[in-house]
Amino acid sequence: MSTPHNNAEKGMIAGTVIMPGDPLRAKFIAETFLTEVKCFNEVRNMLGYTGLYNGKQVSVMGSGMGMPSIGIYSYELFTEYGVDNIIRIGSAGSYCEKAKIYDVVLVTESYSESSFAKTQNGYDKDRTYPSEKLNESLRESAKGLNIPLIEGCVHSSDVFYRAGDRDYFKNGVKTLCGTELVFAIRVIEDKDFIKIVDSKDLEFMKHELGRQAGAIWAKLLRALKKHDFKEAEKILTGGTGE
Repeated sequence: MSTPHNNAEKGMIAGTVIMPGDPLRAKFIAETFLTEVKCFNEVRNMLGYTGLYNGKQVSVMGSGMGMPSIGIYSYELFTEYGVDNIIRIGSAGSYCEKAKIYDVVLVTESYSESSFAKTQNGYDKDRTYPSEKLNESLRESAKGLNIPLIEGCVHSSDVFYRAGDRDYFKNGVKTLCGTELVFAIRVIEDKDFIKIVDSKDLEFMKHELGRQAGAIWAKLLRALKKHDFKEAEKILTGGTGE
């Protein structure tokens, strides 16, 4: 039976569901990696697909942005459709230099100042934890594919754009073109800064975020190559340098 948010009938969704935030990423994953693909949901364009991966039935569906959105879809998947596993995938910023672009992070706990869990089910702690059994399966799969994993805690927030974003940037974090990018203050101030954005990173941003982001990154790349940190600051602060 369908729900107000999902027009799939029972039996159309696999026991394991992969959930990127963007429904178009779900479409890309289904069309790229699965065979015998069938679309099971188009309500609100939150696309969902079921297909075969190496002969095993798998579903992939968008979750939307934020806890309230995935809270709706995951609740219905577990309670109405009887799925066993939901694997949330996606991109994220980093608070440390250890995680680089293209690195794969396996979440072992999630910190949040959100009141979502308390409102939804009375859980009043600031950390939540994934299924250790599922995480162990993911570790084994990554090992078999020779994919290094960074394991650790992530920060999950209800707020994307914060008041005083420019001050937030000066403390190390700045939101740019829909992706939270982490830059230490030394990116602007340290004249001996060695690591620069390379062409592979630029192509990645063009692909993921579109031409506008690609153009911004091209300007940023030129400024960093010249060690023109004042220009880099202007670009990252929307041209004000403040």
